[in-house]
Amino acid sequence: MAKKKKEEVQETIEKTLWKAADKLRKNINAAEYKDVVLGLIFLKYISIAFEKLHAELTAQIEQGADPEDREEYTAENVFFVPPSARWSFLQSSAKQTTIGKIVDDGMDAIEAENPQLKGILPKVYAKQNLDPTSLGDLIDLIGNINFGDTQERSADVLGHVFEYFLGQFALAEGQKGGQFYTPRSVVELLVEMLEPYKGRVFDPCCGSGGMFVQSEKFVTERQGRIDDISIYGQESNQTTWRLAKMNLAIRGIDSTGVKWNSEGSFLNDAHKDLKADYIIANPPFNVSDWSGDLLRNDARWQFGTPPVGNANFGWLQHFIHHLAPTGQAGVVLAKGALTSKTSGEGEIRKNLIEEGLIDCIVNLPAKLFLNTQIPAALWFMRRKKVPNAKYRNTENEILFIDARNLGHLINRRNRELSKEDIDLIASTYHNWRNVDGQYEDVAGFCASVPVSKVAELDYVLTPGRYVGLPDEEDDFNFVERFTSLKATLEEQLAKEAELNAIIAENLLKIELPKDGE
Repeated sequence: MAKKKKEEVQETIEKTLWKAADKLRKNINAAEYKDVVLGLIFLKYISIAFEKLHAELTAQIEQGADPEDREEYTAENVFFVPPSARWSFLQSSAKQTTIGKIVDDGMDAIEAENPQLKGILPKVYAKQNLDPTSLGDLIDLIGNINFGDTQERSADVLGHVFEYFLGQFALAEGQKGGQFYTPRSVVELLVEMLEPYKGRVFDPCCGSGGMFVQSEKFVTERQGRIDDISIYGQESNQTTWRLAKMNLAIRGIDSTGVKWNSEGSFLNDAHKDLKADYIIANPPFNVSDWSGDLLRNDARWQFGTPPVGNANFGWLQHFIHHLAPTGQAGVVLAKGALTSKTSGEGEIRKNLIEEGLIDCIVNLPAKLFLNTQIPAALWFMRRKKVPNAKYRNTENEILFIDARNLGHLINRRNRELSKEDIDLIASTYHNWRNVDGQYEDVAGFCASVPVSKVAELDYVLTPGRYVGLPDEEDDFNFVERFTSLKATLEEQLAKEAELNAIIAENLLKIELPKDGE
């Protein structure tokens, strides 16, 4: 119960801060305001870590410590914040008309002192459309919020605030927001199913880094060692890449392996030699402009050349190319990839299935994604499905899960999966593949299907084809149900008669105009 209360308080902090910050947005669109707010939250975060170590070094001056020596902070993996960028200085300057330039200069100063942040921080605060008064109020808002009793607690909450704000800005931006943000519940489901305890985690279309943050959470929440996983990523949108670098830095995650180039993963693979233990990704759906015409003879197309007009099966083969011999992948794709036969896609899907690479398919509910209403599914793949100490032999089986009826609406346009939904889907998968699992088919929800049956259905991977319909309730009482419906109908007919009488009475009261009037 105490943990639940803590989560409720934290959510209140996030929501309260968001509402207050959003009020200060005025005429700035969400895409621009995102950089303003998230940049300040990041600056506040690194200031907390800096001030903590600065106070410790100040207390140790007599022992030779120098609180203004950058090397002291580098040694402790803490960003050095120069005087002109420290939060105390910025907050004391918040009411000045030049506060925008002061913040921009502070961001430049931080980058100069911390090469790993070069080109990452936003310098947008002196723009004309950002009112200095509103900016000052925003700095005060972030500076004065009661995050907790300790600096460690403050840093932890700031991490959650940053993540929460990413989601809120994605909602505010709508379709464009989905390009940098995968909904949290989808990321949680992917990570819970793959269980990336140890090894190399790769996302070649990493957006704002949510897959990496959730992987880190998964390890730490299970008392694992965060040093046991290393992350690698690539992003073609530079603004989104900057968000990812800040998002990871605020979590203390080494982002050295997260690369940017404008060409993208297909044309300019930043990790050509990487073989990952886990691949977790949400590539853009059904991309037609992916330079497929320039890659007809690419070595990655082991299972068939993907069509020029759709990147879906290019992504799948890119992921497989980067899997280690025992690697696993969990990725999001448009639902059409489960059935499409256009331009050889059906043959590629058949080859993937016959090769034993497809482990599990999850049909997702509608309205989960911010940037598209296209139905989606999760594909789970494994290089080797042979039995080992943890996994049973599923070499000739595929697990199908139909989760279309799960989730709940968070607004009129968007749905999310609850923790219970995520646990249900993930535990079904684990019980199916783990040696000690207790799995059973559930009509209408899940089915373990031999590859031979999938072949009979022409290698279509839609879960609904295999899981069947849910069993009818055994305790259905026809007389009781009929009596209830009859009573409801009689009540509605009586109400209709009453309303008709009122309408007729009111019509009689209307005086019609006389001739000539």
